[in-house]
Amino acid sequence: MNIQVLSPEFQGKESFDGGRIYAQKPLGFSGQGAATVRLGPLFYWSWGHAVKEGGIGFHPHQGFEILTYGISGKGTHRDTLGTESTLAAGDVQLMQTGSGMHHAETVNAGYEGFQIWLEPYLQDALNREPVYTFFHDDEFPRNTQDGVNVKTVVGEGSPIQKLVTDVNMYDIEIEAGATYVHRLLPNRTFAALAFRGQSGILWTTEENRVSFTNKDFAIVQAEEEVEVKVHAEGEKLRMFIVEIPTKVEYPLFNKAR
Repeated sequence: MNIQVLSPEFQGKESFDGGRIYAQKPLGFSGQGAATVRLGPLFYWSWGHAVKEGGIGFHPHQGFEILTYGISGKGTHRDTLGTESTLAAGDVQLMQTGSGMHHAETVNAGYEGFQIWLEPYLQDALNREPVYTFFHDDEFPRNTQDGVNVKTVVGEGSPIQKLVTDVNMYDIEIEAGATYVHRLLPNRTFAALAFRGQSGILWTTEENRVSFTNKDFAIVQAEEEVEVKVHAEGEKLRMFIVEIPTKVEYPLFNKAR
């Protein structure tokens, strides 16, 4: 059993467009300060904030599947496939970049969102046509029970069904005093970022409990099936969870640390 909690000082950092946009990166690139740069096929995770209106000009991507999740504010996406769309809170844009595409992003002041990169088998991915797909917040299933609200972003019932990479994603809200339970199968990794609320406790057994606070990044890996439990303390807690295989059966890109 392996449980880690990484505070912001052990996560990557980067700014864009003269500091108008800054990002905390649970998983970043070499030299950006992240203690962890990859979890199986989960290649990159950036939590972006815009203090002023700004943007990132056209730049290329190949191979990776890139999901952008809106938290607040609005952002505009343009790409060389001819797409132009506006992302709002709860919306998802998915780029399956395949043989290659360029895109540009413009965000308003107050924008906040995640960008998550997933790695399929690149040798096959580079032979596929690039595809852009957009999903509105109200398309995603939600379930509320015992003080826990779960929005399935990728997984059973989600409109996102054509991802090649093996992944599940959830946006969860846990009322103060409530507990979320996540069933984690063998050879799976639970990765979660606390992005709203004060603090919580995470555990798999009573002897294996860890505390975390807002902005912390939690990682759980187990060889056997376990229940990962998350308890909200003090106030409502909101977390974004990505579940991926700990290991995959295809070669992964050699990402520098």
